[in-house]
Amino acid sequence: MSDQPSDTCDTAPQADQPRVIFTPSGKRGRVAPGTSVLAAARQLGVDLDSVCGGRGICSKCQVTPSYGEFAKHGLTVRADALSEWNAVEQRYDDKRGLPTGRRLGCQACVSGDVVLDVPPESQVHRQVIRKSADTRPMVMDPATRLYFVEVAEPDMHEPSGDFERLARALAQQWEVTGVTADPTLLAKLQKALRKGNWQVTVAVYRDHTGAAPRILDIWPGLHEQGLYGLAIDLGSTTIAAHLTDLETGEVKAASGLMNPQIRFGEDLMSRVSYVMMNPGGETELTAVVRTALADLAKALATEAGIDAALIVETTIVCNPVMHHLLLGIDPTELGQAPFALAVSEALSLPATDLDLNTINPRARTYLLPCIAGHVGADAAAVALATAPETSDDLMLVIDVGTNAEILLGDKTRVLACSSPTGPAFEGAQISSGQRAAPGAIERVEIDPVTKEPRFRVIGIDLWSDHADFAAAVAQTGVTGICGSGIIEAVAEMRMAGLVDPSGLIGSAAQTGTQRSEPEGRTHSYLIHDGTVDGGPRITVTQGDIRAIQLAKSALYAGARLLMDERGADRVDRVVLAGAFGAHISPKHAMVLGMIPDAPLANVSSAGNAAGTGARMALCSIAARAQIEAGVRNITKVETAIAPRFQEHFVAANAIPHATDPFPELLSVVTLPAVSFNAGGGDGASGGRRRRRR
Repeated sequence: MSDQPSDTCDTAPQADQPRVIFTPSGKRGRVAPGTSVLAAARQLGVDLDSVCGGRGICSKCQVTPSYGEFAKHGLTVRADALSEWNAVEQRYDDKRGLPTGRRLGCQACVSGDVVLDVPPESQVHRQVIRKSADTRPMVMDPATRLYFVEVAEPDMHEPSGDFERLARALAQQWEVTGVTADPTLLAKLQKALRKGNWQVTVAVYRDHTGAAPRILDIWPGLHEQGLYGLAIDLGSTTIAAHLTDLETGEVKAASGLMNPQIRFGEDLMSRVSYVMMNPGGETELTAVVRTALADLAKALATEAGIDAALIVETTIVCNPVMHHLLLGIDPTELGQAPFALAVSEALSLPATDLDLNTINPRARTYLLPCIAGHVGADAAAVALATAPETSDDLMLVIDVGTNAEILLGDKTRVLACSSPTGPAFEGAQISSGQRAAPGAIERVEIDPVTKEPRFRVIGIDLWSDHADFAAAVAQTGVTGICGSGIIEAVAEMRMAGLVDPSGLIGSAAQTGTQRSEPEGRTHSYLIHDGTVDGGPRITVTQGDIRAIQLAKSALYAGARLLMDERGADRVDRVVLAGAFGAHISPKHAMVLGMIPDAPLANVSSAGNAAGTGARMALCSIAARAQIEAGVRNITKVETAIAPRFQEHFVAANAIPHATDPFPELLSVVTLPAVSFNAGGGDGASGGRRRRRR
């Protein structure tokens, strides 16, 4: 192939146009056979970078195809789904190198159904990882500490090994007895002792289990460069990590990336299905997530300006499916009752067992315990961070994400469940949706009289109706709407009378605004039209509302199941955790019906509680002992087999709810009594209601 840009390749025509699914955006569609991946991305509105105009020079359009059976998408990706590796790709690989499995989007052409992952470095608008670190002070009781010791020099008359004399010095000077060391540490020992003139600093790992202390590293003389650990929140959609000083608890750097497993399935059960239908699938899923963790650790060390070898510990929290895939365990049993875990207890193991080879080679990894089959170490970390077992009030904790973790409890009893909300809250499966990145709409307000919207985008502090907004947003543009934005948009549409309780969007005649536009047999609401400047039209469609309804119904139904178990119709406090806990107002969450009714003053945010729990466990062995004991006292409720889950789910489809009263919400918010069904006439209250099936 020549170096000239091309939108098509020489591929034999097919009777049906191939389906192309891009992850992590979830955008999909059909393209003509022979369409280049780059052209397909542009056609479908996918955020795929290219600087050289498709000449195969810049490599910014890299994608990773996935092959095999994808039951959720109803397609099989064959080995010949893309055109063959060509000379341009080979030349680039020879000169600069392409990661294994990557293709250049400007060169690879679509010849069959295909699933394509756009890695972070190939995205024009990079995601903002919103799982930021909690600023609360940590109680410092780390497993790994530094000890400065003076070691006796060797004596021919009293023969003993250097290690034995080091062990004796630790016992005599610090009361650290029975230390052990790996052969790789012993290989450093003698040079360090002699270079330090028999004075050395050692990092000793001694946890809460009573196991023999372990020397992780040694430095000549007094080591003053510190020790660090990584607290990792390994989510279904995003991975967040906090590089933490093990002496002070201070977060030195925090970052995150998309979970690369998303190309095998946007939700957990899709990934389990991929493993079930593709022999060796669990090996693929394990490899990509381990590589991502190693890369993230290296990037954080670089950002903080420290030697990555000073990272001597990691703690990891994740849901059960991610837990098993990280450990290289087939998660198939978690896809069917009784949802048996291979192991539920906390694990302490060498970091190298998880291929974390970019940090200290003797580093240790601690995985928090799982609570039960679908309630994992992430829920345990949330429990550690929020401590519902200490509350006098009945406290509902919801960690909102692709798989929501829900806790309900007080001093008498704590219950837990998980609920599969799907990726809509992350901006996926939304028509104008995108991941959180500069330019994405994150806040929305709609005037209930004029029906006119205003919004804010990530990276800009001004609202869209401000005189300086256009200039401020010129660099990024308005690119789409992220999860927090779509949630606020739907809630605002309900408060403005643009959407009725069933979730139907009214017509222009019914709503009184031309922003309600016909779209087939339904309507959509226009938030922003950027076509004059070459940007997108950002709308909320009927399909978007349905996707949000399904997600929030699963969340609410899970909370109601726990309330049923406690015999409670109300909760005293609601704590929102996760990325959404910090970025969605309690009012919008309640209008949407994501959470049960409660006084808005009693709805608060815990930020990234799972990440905070991981950091607590990193900084304190007492916290590890606490959560290991605590999970045994948490009662798990299984939503997948609960008889009333479907009943609660259906009722929760209404906005905010079909049957549950919301007196606290209605005391501060007016929800117009509109109905936009076929017999609703002008949409006034009293219109004929659609029969519920």
